[in-house]
Amino acid sequence: MTHLTSPPGERPFAFPACDESFSDERNLIIHSQAEEREYKCILCGKCFNQQPSLTRHQKNHTGERAYICPECGKSFSLKHNLIIHQRTHTGEQPYKCSVCEKSFSLKQNLVTHQRIHTGERPFACPECGKSFREQRFLLNHQRTHTEERPYECSDCGKSFKEKQTLASHQRTHSGDRPYQCTECGKSFSQRTFLVTHEKTHQGGSPFTCGQCGKSFSCKSGLVTHQRIHTGERPFACPECGKRFSQKGSLKIHQRIHSGETPFTCPQCGKTFTQKINLTTHQRTHLGDKALT
Repeated sequence: MTHLTSPPGERPFAFPACDESFSDERNLIIHSQAEEREYKCILCGKCFNQQPSLTRHQKNHTGERAYICPECGKSFSLKHNLIIHQRTHTGEQPYKCSVCEKSFSLKQNLVTHQRIHTGERPFACPECGKSFREQRFLLNHQRTHTEERPYECSDCGKSFKEKQTLASHQRTHSGDRPYQCTECGKSFSQRTFLVTHEKTHQGGSPFTCGQCGKSFSCKSGLVTHQRIHTGERPFACPECGKRFSQKGSLKIHQRIHSGETPFTCPQCGKTFTQKINLTTHQRTHLGDKALT
């Protein structure tokens, strides 16, 4: 059987299923046969067109983790995942944004970041049409329609719409403060608290109230303050309709309806709706001495 060949440098024999092209007909036939071959996982039925792909997949079932990080001992089923993990130790960020030159350790993180510059929002909510840069933001948003709260605190049973919000909440139980100021060493439970604190070292308060001249280190502080002048109370209690100027004040008020008392005295077990009430109570155990 004679197979057609082409002049050097030309690849006229294309395989339409994957846009791969070849210089001679024989290689095209070999490739097409490989594409059509099916390697099936006997455990879950998933199919692959290459044996190595099936082998990698089956490690998910066996739990085999042959690739071990020499730095920390963490193990992985795929070499690719080990390489990505090792960047947490080396600090390597090989994927750079051509617009702002910010670098990333994962290619997907670069792709997601670039949408900030392009304005692309490929993930749209089927309920209201609102679109998002990342699928996780869409999933979080959709819970505003369903009221789903899948992330539950194992300590107190409180549930949240976002995994990140649960992690932040759990620090109220553990006392963990992972965000540390490089200037003074003070630690915080949330990154936003650290960012606000760091502005105190920069000097000045750039956000000034046009009514009274009072200045704030963050914009949210100014916005909250301005409600004193405007009388705005945007946060309404769904139970009784009472309105508040701050979201935190509404949360405290709602505990009247829910009966929630999240602050517990470690000495006697008495519970309170507000931390300040717990602090006042604890002084009774210390003989009215100020808490340190």
